[in-house]
Amino acid sequence: MNTAAAAPGERRTVRESIALLRSHQKPPRGVSLYTRYVNRPWGRALAAVADRLGLTPNTVTLISGAFSLTAIALIATRPPTPLMGVVIALLLTTGFALDSADGQLARLRGGGSKSGELLDHMLDALVKLLLHLAVLDAWLALGYTKPLVLLPVAFQVVAVMLFFGATLVGVLQPRTGGAAATPSTVRSILLLPVDHGVVGASFLVWGFTSVFAGVYAFLFVAHLVLLVALFVQWFRELS
Repeated sequence: MNTAAAAPGERRTVRESIALLRSHQKPPRGVSLYTRYVNRPWGRALAAVADRLGLTPNTVTLISGAFSLTAIALIATRPPTPLMGVVIALLLTTGFALDSADGQLARLRGGGSKSGELLDHMLDALVKLLLHLAVLDAWLALGYTKPLVLLPVAFQVVAVMLFFGATLVGVLQPRTGGAAATPSTVRSILLLPVDHGVVGASFLVWGFTSVFAGVYAFLFVAHLVLLVALFVQWFRELS
């Protein structure tokens, strides 16, 4: 998407920006139902508000990081309670929506920058690294021992490898033209457990430690299975 910038001295309304972004949304293929129906529309609204306020994409990226890092700090420093779980989940999912908003805002302004891409990806990697370290720290404070405390370590490794692989393949794979393929509903459902927004929403049960441990373990297994499957697919495509 490469939209036209507003004329000098003029500023689009929020409604106009939302309509423009909706008509130039990224193809829905290859993303989960959460990203397609929750995160992108939420990010679209936030991008429209940011455009109206005159914020830059990099500013939105930093705000996104602030939301996510605040949630991570709460995980590591505050006792797990039901209310804290709601707060953490809201901060993480809002941070993820803002992570979508910065790119949409950049496209609304006529295109992003390489420095903006670097900032965005570096913060994404930082959040993925620290999120699981925070879970590990919290579980150690609760007195959890091996093998359970190894789960956040393994989850961190898999999550970062998946993020790195997807980022690198996006650079290595040649871009092809033509119409976007019809998104697969089954694939979009299968991708739900590895969606960062779903991982963030899982902290809604943070205050129920046994339930969260089970949900967290399920999400880890889903990440691991997808990492293996995607690596095989990517390797074949790039060979």
